[in-house]
Amino acid sequence: MAYQKPYASVRRQLARGAWIASAGIGISLAASLAALAADASQLGTTLTPVGAEMAGSKDGRIPAWKNETQATEGWAWGKLRKDFWKYKNDKAQYSINAANMAQHADVLTPGLSALLKQNPGFQMDVYPTRRSCGVPDFVAENTRKNVSTAKVGEDGWSLKAAVVPGVPFPMPASGAQAMLNMKMRYHGVGVEYQNGNTFVSPRRGSEDWIQAGFEQAYFYPAGKKGSFQLSEAGNIEYYTYFSYKSPAALAGQALAANVYLDSPNSETFYYFPGQRRVRRLPAYAYDAPQIGFENQYLLDETAMFTGTLDRYDWKVVGKKEVLVPYNVLGAYDFKAKISDVVQRNALASSTRRYELHRVWVVEATVKNGARHVSPKRTYYLDEDSWNAVLAEDYDVQGKLWKVREGYLIPVYETGTCDVLAFGQYNLPEGRYIFDFSTVGAGADVRWFTEAKGERMKASFFTSENLRAISDR
Repeated sequence: MAYQKPYASVRRQLARGAWIASAGIGISLAASLAALAADASQLGTTLTPVGAEMAGSKDGRIPAWKNETQATEGWAWGKLRKDFWKYKNDKAQYSINAANMAQHADVLTPGLSALLKQNPGFQMDVYPTRRSCGVPDFVAENTRKNVSTAKVGEDGWSLKAAVVPGVPFPMPASGAQAMLNMKMRYHGVGVEYQNGNTFVSPRRGSEDWIQAGFEQAYFYPAGKKGSFQLSEAGNIEYYTYFSYKSPAALAGQALAANVYLDSPNSETFYYFPGQRRVRRLPAYAYDAPQIGFENQYLLDETAMFTGTLDRYDWKVVGKKEVLVPYNVLGAYDFKAKISDVVQRNALASSTRRYELHRVWVVEATVKNGARHVSPKRTYYLDEDSWNAVLAEDYDVQGKLWKVREGYLIPVYETGTCDVLAFGQYNLPEGRYIFDFSTVGAGADVRWFTEAKGERMKASFFTSENLRAISDR
């Protein structure tokens, strides 16, 4: 299926505005912005509040967007999310495997096609498409304001101005803008894992899994309710604290990090219990391997993509209708038996759920003079929520190397959809990672819309505090 070139009218206006400014014919910047602001009227009419196409697909396989509550009555944190989802009784419409994948080639990404071809028993169960990802009214209003106010820095990748919480560029004109939308999607003011698990499957010929237990907290200062300028939050994407609970080789190691939106110099502090000291790790970013996972997991692969955009040139290829992981509530089942979900070559097909959705396709190519072990990457961003739901990494020979799946779910606390849990498949080595998992953890992940407690203050994420709270 050919890519759709989105928002041609916006692109023409942007190009025209740039020409007018260079020609110096007396039209003010304010007038140019006013012309662009007129496009904000599309939000909530032909486009959803965050910029997706309101209408369904021509063939009817993708329905029109619907703003609805997804949780049925009675849900409260601590109860299984999947038991209270409005569409929990959906049945799979069909399944795709290596034998019939050719019949569905038009809606399969290269990464999913590769998984079907080489991963024994990999199966995709396809369900009805449910387009229920929304945002609170204040996020919708801030997004509307951003049509005329959000700005990318002169470097081409940083976010310099935006009204938050909101999507900076609901009608993106560049790949960097689309990725900044992914970074700034609304997921409340904080997220907390009391118990989480990271799984890494065994090497070929071995049965030895890596399973690491952890606790983690995220604080998003730009996610507080209301409307304010990004600069008031310090142009920071998030603060995070992380501590390993198991295995013994990792237990007690802890991290505090501050990730910025306008600087590649994020601050990362790491506590090593054997030394009883905190060290700053300036190089622990980008393609540095994460500690403890046998080089299977890079820092910027976390949660599909994390860190700054500065090492790549980003290009919007267009929009496409493809099958993606969606409403995958089974990947957050904290009461499930681990062996029923986390299987030898992939998550159980009964856990994964695929739906047909429109996505923004964004290509990343390493800049001249920069380096990364993955010179090329492709990201697939859900048009309804700006979550990255699929990603592909290519090696230095140009061969497909890694495939990531983001397990999107409706978040009842925030009224949005989010991706935390994800899977990553290393094709040449035949191994996979399942991270940010609560499967079998006994406690659910939790989203917060109000800042509560010490872990939602910037002062918690300092090197001094990391040392003070680390006691091993």
